Amino acid sequence: QVQLVESGGGLVQAGGSLRLSCAASGSIFSINRMGWYRQAPGKERELVARISSGGRTYYADSVKGRFTISRDNAKNTLYLLMNSLKPEDTAMYYCAAPILYERGAYYYRGDWGQGTQVTVSS
Repeated sequence: QVQLVESGGGLVQAGGSLRLSCAASGSIFSINRMGWYRQAPGKERELVARISSGGRTYYADSVKGRFTISRDNAKNTLYLLMNSLKPEDTAMYYCAAPILYERGAYYYRGDWGQGTQVTVSS
């Protein structure tokens, strides 16, 4: 299993943008699904966006149209471009790979990294 290191978080005003990066310790070429999760204080971790090796994407309704997930297999890096940020986007963001699909649901069973904190002020 590759090790994942998130970066790019920070403090931004509402309406601003950030780009998160997730650097993998090894090749991601053969990893089908990768994604970004987030966890706000007092809330459960939730899937924000997912991308397949073929480029198919999924977004949570709360971020659709504002966030864009992408991957660069040559650089072994996953990205999350976040535009029009809202205070409710404030959370710790984690990348995950691989995301598995079993019995109609998507799962991540690997270890979580340290994450990168995103704070959006109003």
